[in-house]
Amino acid sequence: MYQYDIVGSVVRSIQYGLMRKIRLSAPWFSEAETEAVARVLRTQVVNMGEEVKLFEEELHKFFARADAKVTCVHSCTAALQLSVQACGIGIGDEVLVPTYTFVASFQAVKANGAIPVPCDVDPNTGFLDIDDAKKRLTSKTKAIMPVLFAGCSSGIDDVYQFASENGLAVIEDAAHSFGDQDISKRNGILCFSFDPIKNISCGDGGCVLTTQDTVTDKLKDLRLLGVEGDTDRRFLGQRSWDTDVKTQGWRLHMNNIAAAIGRAQLARFSEIKARRLRNSETYVSAFSALEEVKLLPINTETAVPHIFPILVKNQKRNALKAFLDTNGIETGVQYKPNHLLTYFNLGYDLPNSMKLYGQILSIPLHPLLSEDDVTYVTDKVLEFFSK
Repeated sequence: MYQYDIVGSVVRSIQYGLMRKIRLSAPWFSEAETEAVARVLRTQVVNMGEEVKLFEEELHKFFARADAKVTCVHSCTAALQLSVQACGIGIGDEVLVPTYTFVASFQAVKANGAIPVPCDVDPNTGFLDIDDAKKRLTSKTKAIMPVLFAGCSSGIDDVYQFASENGLAVIEDAAHSFGDQDISKRNGILCFSFDPIKNISCGDGGCVLTTQDTVTDKLKDLRLLGVEGDTDRRFLGQRSWDTDVKTQGWRLHMNNIAAAIGRAQLARFSEIKARRLRNSETYVSAFSALEEVKLLPINTETAVPHIFPILVKNQKRNALKAFLDTNGIETGVQYKPNHLLTYFNLGYDLPNSMKLYGQILSIPLHPLLSEDDVTYVTDKVLEFFSK
């Protein structure tokens, strides 16, 4: 059983004061990002152009996958939506999606007229339950969308095998997994997020990494309203007035301001990663012997933690959340299963996801947290369970 220093906790509580608030998530911007934005503004060219081109090239180098290509877009939601469309998935088609994910995964499928089919998850990891997914397979199923919740990819090999056996596209929602050393080795369609609280941020942004050249070619046009060849012209600083459009496209490209922020963040990723790992490791050390809490099995030797969910046993989750909120610690319940939402409810139960939903609680994890911040959070969690 853990040992708890109640005197130290009281001292730190007094030092923090009653009005201190520790945020659940936050970006970490520096003067480098400020200067990057100013640099773009001085050029007077803020739409998609040279900065986006350079960001794509730098991401390609970062992913270290010579046979893959990177396409930057407005958000991870856009990355997912355009990837579904690029795979030729449309009205009446079905995509298997774990119910335990942010609603963006489901909306990206629905935006194409396709049907997101909710699947259960492993209650210990939040990752897709492949056995349940197999039960949802029909003649209309065209793709499977594993979600790397909290960076967990356990079972991903089973997903690819299942997809191969049934002729399905694999579109990975990797919003939580930027920086994972293993992810770029896979041959699916990988969608990343650069929103304000992700492992790197563009303010808002996302990208697709894939070895499938036909998908990349389609993505380039789809992100620019379907205008054929517009990406190449914009990267050359040109615009063409003699264009053609042969498919539905969207205004979902990335702009130069976002790309410039992303480039500055990517250059600082090693220090961002170090802080996230340091804070995560402190939590693991503090809670690993805590009987009332279960930790998700995230491999920090390869992955970079984006959020830090804990599973609280014995129906104490809500009480712990209230206690931490009272002590100035912001928490979150990520996420409400999508099969509970009216728009995506197909009328069946997913018990493992409901079990996870009743236990999960995300505690603060971001680069702005100091070591004292993290110690204060661990103190309060341990104090709650010492009562």
